[in-house]
Amino acid sequence: MSAPSSASEPVAEDSRERIIAAATALFADHGYDGTSTRRIAADAGLNLATVAYHVGGKADLYREVMRRAHESERAVVTAALADFTRAAPGDPTAAATAFADRYLDFCLEQPHIPALWMRRWLADAAEFADLEERYSRPLIEAVRDAMAAQLPDLSADEAELAVWTVLWTTHGFCRSVIRDQVPRFRGHLRTLVLHGLHLAEKPAGI
Repeated sequence: MSAPSSASEPVAEDSRERIIAAATALFADHGYDGTSTRRIAADAGLNLATVAYHVGGKADLYREVMRRAHESERAVVTAALADFTRAAPGDPTAAATAFADRYLDFCLEQPHIPALWMRRWLADAAEFADLEERYSRPLIEAVRDAMAAQLPDLSADEAELAVWTVLWTTHGFCRSVIRDQVPRFRGHLRTLVLHGLHLAEKPAGI
């Protein structure tokens, strides 16, 4: 007897990815609370039964969307933080601005991610109270600790406020979609970061 055909596997995976893509866009634009499973199915071009079969309920789908968003963000932040740690001893100013630039570029390339987190700041999906502790808090603390370790004049509290400043301003700007203002905003973000880290008046290499 021949082995069962696996032809249905790519089809199933395609359906799952279509569902997740549709849900990601809708959760980013309308929030978890403002999105129905029916709308997700319609945008994915599938029926409700197919959505339930591939991803379960709306809560399961939201958790998967947020998990993927976190994994993308974690990969970029981890790599950028490693570069910062290597560069900061020789040129803390350049290292800090490069870190801010990299995070801004990431948010511009994947605007759904800051949009998803901004929705949560507006009390969307309040029943998923664990996501901040599981996802955003560890990243914030990792950046805070690395900044404080490399910049001896900086307290941990000041470093954390600098991190939040980057998050608040970058997420808000990326949500506005004012692309022609990117260069101007980038310069402003660099200024905020350098002031927050007490690097504004220090020459490179100091």
